[in-house]
Amino acid sequence: MKTIKPKKLQKNDTIGIISPGSSPDDLSKIEDGVKYLENLGYNVEIGKNVGKTNGYLAGNDNERLNDLHYMFQKKEIKAIFCLRGGYGSCRLLDKIDFNIIKKNPKIFVGYSDITALHLAIFKKTNLITFAGPMIASDFLEGLNEKAEEFFWSMMTSSKKIGRIKSIGDREIQSLRKGKSHGTLLGGNLSVLTSLLGSDFIPKFDKNILLLEETCEPPYKIDRMFNQLRLAGIFQKTAGVILGSFNNCREENSEKYTYTLGEVIQAYLGNSKKPVIYNLSHGHIKEILTLPIGLKVKLNADRNYIEFTESGVA
Repeated sequence: MKTIKPKKLQKNDTIGIISPGSSPDDLSKIEDGVKYLENLGYNVEIGKNVGKTNGYLAGNDNERLNDLHYMFQKKEIKAIFCLRGGYGSCRLLDKIDFNIIKKNPKIFVGYSDITALHLAIFKKTNLITFAGPMIASDFLEGLNEKAEEFFWSMMTSSKKIGRIKSIGDREIQSLRKGKSHGTLLGGNLSVLTSLLGSDFIPKFDKNILLLEETCEPPYKIDRMFNQLRLAGIFQKTAGVILGSFNNCREENSEKYTYTLGEVIQAYLGNSKKPVIYNLSHGHIKEILTLPIGLKVKLNADRNYIEFTESGVA
């Protein structure tokens, strides 16, 4: 199946906003997000059910699903931005009509819980989507200026993305040297592992695995890494990119523990594939937008990744 690129955004295009997982705690951020996008020269349409709550979900499954389908079906909508992550996207996967998405390819952006949709959409349609900042949790919460510029450049330009190193004080480092290439797949570690064994996760054979996480203690990272090992994911990939694992530490100072670094070293330190870590991606203000499903070169000798084409057409 041929990879599908969405069309780039242009001024006066309409951006749809949805909440496939959870609602923001502060619903005023919805209106603030609309103003932010309108000030940049875009029109905005909010999903009919955005702002609803149903337990920890942004409305019931059918309400969130209907917003997703509507935004892909409506021709005037040129891009779909997620309001936030939270939890709930994975509950939609077996209900999604992927033919709607395949027939109406367009920019789709989010990360964290939205990883479930990125992986399923690529598996079912081969559409490139974007693991990048979200309206309520990033653009309105002090997103790094360079990360913001990089995001809009990726959304609006069909020029090749080129080499990516890092943002601010973060520097990519190598755990295992080497060079490799393949399709970039992955996202949030806990969401990805929750999809193992389902029909909504693509094959990682000879592709590049991207992982990020937040607020999980080392023993939980260990458990999830072990799950990936037992599933053969680490063995099959052509290389691994580790983004931010912020606040992934044991809070109880009296508790016996491994450090995050020791866990990563145990699973990937002897890898025969190149492994880099500390890429500016994940639950951080310096989040780099990454095209899920696009071919990427991984250079762990010189500590960069490179896209030789654009993520949009």
